[in-house]
Amino acid sequence: MNHKKNLYITIVLIAGIFLMINLLSTEVHFRLDLTQGGQYTLSRSTRDLLNELHDPVTVKAYFSKNLPPNIGKARKDFHDLLIEYAAKAPGMIQYSFVDPNASEDVEQEAQQKGIRPVLIDVREKDQVQQQKAYLGAVLSLGDKQEVLPVIQPGAAMEYALSTAIKKLSVTQKPVVGIVQGQGEPAPAELGQLMQQLDILYQPQPVALTDSTDLPPNVRTLVIIRPVDSLRPRVLERLDSFMARGGRLMIAFNRVQGNLQMGQAHSVNGSMADWLAKKGLLVGNNAIIDAQCGTVPVQQRAGFFTLQANVQLPYLPMISSFADHAVTGGLENVILEFPSSLRYIGPASLRYTPLAFTSAISDTQSAPVYIDVNKRWKQNDFHSSRLPVAGALEGPIVSGGAFTRLVVITDGNFIINGSQQQGGRELTPDNVNLVSNAIDWLSDNTGLIALRTKAVTSRPLRETSDATKALIKYFNFLAPMLLAIGYGLYRARRNRWIRYKRMNEQFTANA
Repeated sequence: MNHKKNLYITIVLIAGIFLMINLLSTEVHFRLDLTQGGQYTLSRSTRDLLNELHDPVTVKAYFSKNLPPNIGKARKDFHDLLIEYAAKAPGMIQYSFVDPNASEDVEQEAQQKGIRPVLIDVREKDQVQQQKAYLGAVLSLGDKQEVLPVIQPGAAMEYALSTAIKKLSVTQKPVVGIVQGQGEPAPAELGQLMQQLDILYQPQPVALTDSTDLPPNVRTLVIIRPVDSLRPRVLERLDSFMARGGRLMIAFNRVQGNLQMGQAHSVNGSMADWLAKKGLLVGNNAIIDAQCGTVPVQQRAGFFTLQANVQLPYLPMISSFADHAVTGGLENVILEFPSSLRYIGPASLRYTPLAFTSAISDTQSAPVYIDVNKRWKQNDFHSSRLPVAGALEGPIVSGGAFTRLVVITDGNFIINGSQQQGGRELTPDNVNLVSNAIDWLSDNTGLIALRTKAVTSRPLRETSDATKALIKYFNFLAPMLLAIGYGLYRARRNRWIRYKRMNEQFTANA
């Protein structure tokens, strides 16, 4: 009887412990993050941002319910993220969730605030139907608002949320100068870059001419694909800007390719000479890489003409990066006719090559003649890991202040083009590379890691039917076997205890 009583007491105690844990979990928020990259751990920059808030931020999330699991996960992830934010800044993050599909008034409110509905495919009774879903949020701070129109499943949610909060809370954005005057693209032709920079900065066109001084409020200057040769007086102004501590990013073409003409020729000799005086040698060549992008080509097939995508080694796909703030989190950047880059300057300056070609690559000296139909072989490439971008820091101008310089040997990779020309959609990491460079130059590296911190899709490996059956029966039988095993252990242990007590009583009576 005592043994049964002890068993009942043990069961009650265990149940009580689990009940207390559940009650405490509603009051105390704790998460053990075992994901690769710390997906659910707030970054230092986010924690600092939350600590600097003086007024509460209100987040109203418009999320539809009863969504497919792969879409509905976005709601759960966003909700969990808001819990983390609220826990790190008590009273400063207030949030609520509403379902626009439940009420016409709420749906109209969501649309008026800029939350766009998306159509998703839902399978019901072996039929695929389209369902209107909302996956957005509106952040408010005083009379200011920021809208997250669509929060994609697997997106970099912390970056979107933190930058929205920073945009609400910042009082004055730093100015980033976008150089004009040497044939550079207008800001309207840099749509994706301007949209991303506008979150944290105030992009401002800056005329760089023989007679115009650079504005004193510009600390970071960006030069993208100058077409005209830079005159000596213009280059002197760049030296003066850097001598007083100004930061500079240059993305320019040493070789300009033209697929329609079938050739690539040398350009921007003055810029190359100016960089060479600082120890940065940009080769008068075009990189070729077996790991590359494609171009559409018309091909004959009998009586028909078909369009096929053909790999073109002059469009290297860069996936090898240095461990540096400028390249943090990048995966793939597609360049167009970049050139090689190397440093031969003084060791007193700190030089970091940032991005490299693949293990199967090479260079071709300009001028280059292009045959899009050429069948490339491995023995056409004799080099590997050629740098195409670099960062230099220190007193770059003799006698000047500490400064930073980033050089990318391609100026076309970041240009969308004008809307009249139809524009083009850039690879996200093309934009992230330039945005990261500007953040680093501006000493604003806090949110670089967040920009590329997204949930990576890692599909499960295919499993054979036999393995699936084994796992199924193991999951079914294992708990029962453990329970039976524990019961046998308890019975044997109790029998041993009774036997021991009987021996002790027998010894005592004797």
